[in-house]
Amino acid sequence: MKSSEQLTKAWYGVLILLMALGGWAIIERINAGLAVTNLTSATPWGAWVAFYIFFVGLSAGSFLLSTMIFVFKMEQYEKIGRDALLVAILSMVLAMCFILLDLGRMERFWHTLRYWNFTSVLAWEVRFYVIYVGLLTAELYFSMRQDLIRVAQGTGWQASLARFLTFGSTDLSEESKQRDHRWLKILGSIGIPIAIFGVHGGTGTLFAVAKARAFWNSGLFPVIFVVSALVSGTALLLAFYVIRTKVMGREVDKDMVKSLAGLLSLFLLVDVGLEFYEFFVGAYGLEHAELATIETIFESPFSWSFWWIQMFLGVVVPLFIFFNSKLKESVKAITVGAVLVVIGILGVRFNIVVPALIVPVLHGLPWGYYYPTLIEWVSSIGIIAFGLFLYSVAIKALPIDAIEDIEDIKEGKLYGATKEVY
Repeated sequence: MKSSEQLTKAWYGVLILLMALGGWAIIERINAGLAVTNLTSATPWGAWVAFYIFFVGLSAGSFLLSTMIFVFKMEQYEKIGRDALLVAILSMVLAMCFILLDLGRMERFWHTLRYWNFTSVLAWEVRFYVIYVGLLTAELYFSMRQDLIRVAQGTGWQASLARFLTFGSTDLSEESKQRDHRWLKILGSIGIPIAIFGVHGGTGTLFAVAKARAFWNSGLFPVIFVVSALVSGTALLLAFYVIRTKVMGREVDKDMVKSLAGLLSLFLLVDVGLEFYEFFVGAYGLEHAELATIETIFESPFSWSFWWIQMFLGVVVPLFIFFNSKLKESVKAITVGAVLVVIGILGVRFNIVVPALIVPVLHGLPWGYYYPTLIEWVSSIGIIAFGLFLYSVAIKALPIDAIEDIEDIKEGKLYGATKEVY
């Protein structure tokens, strides 16, 4: 128990340190504006936008995976259902933090809601985000409500929080349980088109309608965004489930992990296939700007991000693990593969944003050049640490794992704890 407590304190200590450093970088950005970045009029989007679409994708992918459980009754993945919703919510929080940093006038962020240009994709996108987060929060609540009532019967700060969240309800009847399930199915069903067409498909549309950038201006772009969201969301949830389960001293459901790895392999292969067609169709059109963008991705000093991060670490190594007869039986190997997929998708996001902006819009204009500055990296790490901090607090405060033994509540052993009383 002592070593577990020390590990927990060290984890929170590292996160607080990273958040403090990130806070310093954000203050520098607020005081000096975008001058502390390498963003220019030629390359107006960079790391923060790449991280923004990365986390929107994680959110949409995690949510769509949760719908397989709550809407389509794929009960073999039930253990990660609430985790998927929690990750989806927190990923959207981080996505909004990143895009806030990218705004030239951060204090005017509320204008996106106050003023509405009916023909603006971005205006619609912001409203989809608000509806989407509300749906996610409601769905997470109904997925936990029965266990929150059980926790409220205990003592301690978690029980007090549960009593507040359940508004004093003590109804654990089968009728109440079925009503919660119906709400989960209704909310999940409403959320599917919102996530696909409004959230991540909509984020892809923000790029697709940019006619001045030939590489982005494709009807396939929103589809690729949705598929890659499924890839990143599935990979992240798989890794989170294994790591958290092992840290809590519980037994990993190997069959579920292998099934998720199979699902992840399918999504990854479809994603690679769609990306091949994106490059193929773009090159076949023989348009100078698109050829120059593809050449920048494949052969420029930035090409290491595509070949080593996106393709080798994000595709080749994970697929080798998932299809190798020995490695696909190892939970550790599968977890490593899932983590590499997440890293690879981050590479995908950078390769979407940066190369297309390096190529000048008009012949004769200077080419863009962009690498994130120290301020951009440190602020980004701080925001990610903030997300991990919120996640760590949430799994302590809320019954993200289903409570199997009511006696654990009476003994104070909440949320999957086996020997330790939180």
